[in-house]
Amino acid sequence: MAAVGVFCASSSMLDRRWLDLAYAVGVEIGRRGHTLVSGGGRVGMMGTVAAGARSAGAHTLGVIPQSLVDLEVADAAADELLVTDAMSTRKTLMIDKSDAFLTLPGGLGTLDELFEVWTTATLALHAKPVVLLNADGFYDGLLDWLRGLAPSGFARAEGLGLLTVVDSVPAAFDAMEAAVA
Repeated sequence: MAAVGVFCASSSMLDRRWLDLAYAVGVEIGRRGHTLVSGGGRVGMMGTVAAGARSAGAHTLGVIPQSLVDLEVADAAADELLVTDAMSTRKTLMIDKSDAFLTLPGGLGTLDELFEVWTTATLALHAKPVVLLNADGFYDGLLDWLRGLAPSGFARAEGLGLLTVVDSVPAAFDAMEAAVA
């Protein structure tokens, strides 16, 4: 059993397919006996993945800054809800509490979290798997740009290779489980 840190959108203006994807990820976390580590919000994909995880019996740990608690977006149904003083503290605690990371479609905050865990992996600050779920080609443009970094000298191929890109929920969990084992 692993603690899976999931990064995803918290927007409430998303198409239903992204919420369905988040729910499926949550259900898979529970079905496979893992714990969810989330950003502690109850809205958008973040809240939906937590609801899916709980529906399948998973333990849910949310990590949220006080400023978001004050906006009344905290996941009060979380089994554990850790409140931090800042967004940066939230990321650090999520990294510490997770055994693997799964990034779903999202915006700037999601990308910030992805790049934080990926960068710290390239610096050997942790050896936890970092998986990107490129559902429906959501990240194709970003991945094309990233592939150009190594040949131009802006990134090492070894570092780029630390990101596992998959296109389905089962493949994401298979990749994380193989790496954690």
